[in-house]
Amino acid sequence: MTAAGLGKASAVWADLAKTGRQLAQWRHWPRERRDTLFVLTVIAWTILPHVDHLPGWCGGLTALILLWRAHLALHDGPLPGRWPVLAVMCLATGLTWWHERTLLGREAGVTMLVVLMGLKTLELRARRDALVVFFLGFFLALMQCLYSQSLLTALAMLGSSWGLLTAQVLSNMPVAKPPLWRAGAVAARSALLGLPLMVLLFMLFPRFGPLWGLPQDAMGRTGLSGTLRLGGVAELANDEAIAFRLRFDPGQTTPPTEALYFRGPVLSHFDGLEWFPSLAGLAGPRRGRLQPPELRLLGAPLRYEMLLEPIRLPLLPLLEATSERDNGADTVGGQLPDWGLWQGRDLQWHTERLVGERLRLRAQAWLRYELGPRSASAALAEDLALPPGINPRTVAWARLTRQNLPDADPRTLANAVLATIRQNPYVYTLQPGEYSGRDAIDDFWLDRRQGFCEHFATAFVVVLRAMGVPARVVTGYQGAAPADADGWRVVRQSDAHAWAEYWQPGNGWLRADPTAAVAPERVRSGRTLPVPRGLMAGALNRVSPEIALRLRLAWELLDNRWNQWVMGYSRASQFRLLQSLGVAQPDWSDVARLLVGLLSALAAAGAAWAWWDRRRQDPWQRLHGRIVARLRRAGVPALPHHGPRSLALLLRQHGGSDAAVQALQALDRLRYAAGGRRLPGRHWWPEFLRQTQVLPGRPAGSG
Repeated sequence: MTAAGLGKASAVWADLAKTGRQLAQWRHWPRERRDTLFVLTVIAWTILPHVDHLPGWCGGLTALILLWRAHLALHDGPLPGRWPVLAVMCLATGLTWWHERTLLGREAGVTMLVVLMGLKTLELRARRDALVVFFLGFFLALMQCLYSQSLLTALAMLGSSWGLLTAQVLSNMPVAKPPLWRAGAVAARSALLGLPLMVLLFMLFPRFGPLWGLPQDAMGRTGLSGTLRLGGVAELANDEAIAFRLRFDPGQTTPPTEALYFRGPVLSHFDGLEWFPSLAGLAGPRRGRLQPPELRLLGAPLRYEMLLEPIRLPLLPLLEATSERDNGADTVGGQLPDWGLWQGRDLQWHTERLVGERLRLRAQAWLRYELGPRSASAALAEDLALPPGINPRTVAWARLTRQNLPDADPRTLANAVLATIRQNPYVYTLQPGEYSGRDAIDDFWLDRRQGFCEHFATAFVVVLRAMGVPARVVTGYQGAAPADADGWRVVRQSDAHAWAEYWQPGNGWLRADPTAAVAPERVRSGRTLPVPRGLMAGALNRVSPEIALRLRLAWELLDNRWNQWVMGYSRASQFRLLQSLGVAQPDWSDVARLLVGLLSALAAAGAAWAWWDRRRQDPWQRLHGRIVARLRRAGVPALPHHGPRSLALLLRQHGGSDAAVQALQALDRLRYAAGGRRLPGRHWWPEFLRQTQVLPGRPAGSG
């Protein structure tokens, strides 16, 4: 290394060492440095939740700007001029246009706002600049709701708001060096004063739709697809996000895990590569509605409650077979009148739009049922179709097996295929390798024999169709976690499942789950295959899997209560609140009247408090006024602006007693000593009156 290089390295090392020494002496920092670094920390905390939703260059550029501003604060360096800031702003604008292809919209707006927040810290020269930073910070904290509305997001917003309020309080304490904890206490007290108003607005402000519209995590979340390609369901096994929660009504026999099938898309059309819903079902909801004779319910219903997270499909994955025998308000459609619900002939619950908000509903399901026509019809033709020339070896194997069972009915043939899966070395795995091409079923069924649930379900359907049995693929969820402390059972995206249905004369459609033949523990206990975890979660699981599980369940319990009590507070909840207050049939006018009345009462209470507070007087000022009035009556020219020391000097000049003078001097020491706010004892004022009864040139007993 050259001498110049060694000199530069030494300079960098010396600069880092100086910075380290300054950080170690943070208690002795000047106030401007301390407050600036505190504001930068709060800004970084506010921006952090946005990083996952921003382009990489935006997070990196903002981090560099904040580090630059922190470096200037630590070394008391001058702020940059206007031109460097404008240059960085132009660069950010160009990068935003290049990445988003627009400067309008949510993503581009948040990106520019984050960069602007960082750049504004380079202009913190006056209080108005700080106010702009605080305003942008509050706005960025609020915009976190566009991406997520979880309990974790709420806690992050609470921390950002408290930090920004503390920084704002500090900016309004220009004298001396108030400690951070004192400013934080003032900020917390101010927030608590506004808490009743916040709760009132939350409970009674009209709700015109889902809170904050459609969050990013709802539409960007992985989930079931309306079609199926080999490997699609296996991808969901890595997603531990919650799909929905359900709770069975008390007093009922809880069904076993293997009976919990939640129906999603039903796929009948196969083009050789991908499975699609029935083409006949695309004719419209009126033609595709389920008719009462097509569903025969057996036994007693099972009542349950579901809290469904947002998904990307126009459907409700309800428990098989959820149905409603009347059109009352307590039915599924009656609880969600704005969603245009209908149940198709494939038993699937359809909606007229994507489910982009959290839904809560009550329903009843019949675990024993019969579905579909009992005799053959033209509607079954699509469930027999196979693309010509596709998977020829599997088709040939199926036809040969059918020839060996010439008199077998569809149930017998299905059981024979399931027995083949049990008796041969098939492997249930998340990593079966890639199956591609138009003969992927041949590769799976006859060669590699390794797959996930969709491999077994699709191969089962292809084999039955080749045997002449109508069959189709059903996707959804299977199983549920044990009930938590509130009775809710969690179903995750990793519980996504694919199974099959085949048609039996006299019975209709019958469920067959080939996964239960190769991995019965998956269906009986709902135990999915383990997936690789992150660094922290993996380390905690290796140290103590039980503690990791308990922590996760405890957090999910809190998050569920947050979703129900806060995020689940809807228009119906507002009406139920009014009913509990005695309003028989509440509507929007009742909510508005109650809100206006309570706000008026709060405004009147605030005005009364302000009037009372204005009439209050500091005890020291009250005592000082009495002293001044007493001395003036005694002939001393005391004025309101005179402090105790000045009053003592005036009293001495007018012949006051030494005891009275010493009393005022003691009062001065008590008032202006470090931390001195304590009033004198109750005997001080009577003694002072006695000592100022008689002054030279003033008759005894006067005044």
